[in-house]
Amino acid sequence: WALTLLLSVALYGSHAPLLALCKVDGAIPFSSAAVVVLVELTKLAASLLLLLLPRGERRCPSWRHGAAFALPALLYAASNNLAVHMQLFMDPSTFQVLSNLKIVSTALLYSLLLRRGLGGRRWLGLLLLLAAGLSYSWGGLRTPGSPAGRQLHITPRGLLLLALYCFVSGLAAVYTEAVLKAQELPLSLQNLFLYSFGVLFNGLGYLWSGAQGGFLRGFSPGVLLVVASQALNGLLMSVVMKHSGSITRLFVIACSMLANALLSVALFQLQLTLLFCLAACCVALALHLYYGAP
Repeated sequence: WALTLLLSVALYGSHAPLLALCKVDGAIPFSSAAVVVLVELTKLAASLLLLLLPRGERRCPSWRHGAAFALPALLYAASNNLAVHMQLFMDPSTFQVLSNLKIVSTALLYSLLLRRGLGGRRWLGLLLLLAAGLSYSWGGLRTPGSPAGRQLHITPRGLLLLALYCFVSGLAAVYTEAVLKAQELPLSLQNLFLYSFGVLFNGLGYLWSGAQGGFLRGFSPGVLLVVASQALNGLLMSVVMKHSGSITRLFVIACSMLANALLSVALFQLQLTLLFCLAACCVALALHLYYGAP
């Protein structure tokens, strides 16, 4: 279990550095929508292979089992597209900082929809997790010689889209957890349902985006590595959601910031700042408050 969490942290943390290595002249040469579709296809193929492995007696699922995953897949697809579209109404730095608010929305929905009280100690831990995300996003890393701090810019429409994004992202995580735990089916079969809808909805999103130059335009071995790592991370995260929950997922993402920072320092000679140290301390304290003994 610990290995699963550590590997997921490493995969999450390596995503942004790997994407940066794929850039050509400072720009991403491929369609991000195509990458998402390919990731979903890879997860679908892996789930099918795992399902075909010889096992004991299996229950025959009804169509209702599969249909239950349509909404989570739609929510995830909507969240991915919102994350791209909303950046038209704010600068990337603002998105990076304010998207951490989905920690609060996920925790609220987790508490309300799953009816699980968190208690003051755990809420404090989650607020520290939010503080860690804000600190790191605000200026945990910087290029040597660049000025400290940053200015944020967001339009009123951007604020509305941000609120919608945080709600949809949180709802996707919590609803997926509820469906995974409610069904007594193998996880590989549940993933097969989820990723089938994922391919459908994200495929429609790719067609709607009107990407030019073909599906595999700009792909390279580095991009395929991104696809493979994201697919593996998605499969690992389904294990986390099935056997732990969406709050654990938040902690995995928070810890991945630290992995991201170390990789960025090693690969791009970026510098750690005091805000990174603050973020690391907040994550450590949040872990203690949420999972430690009272």
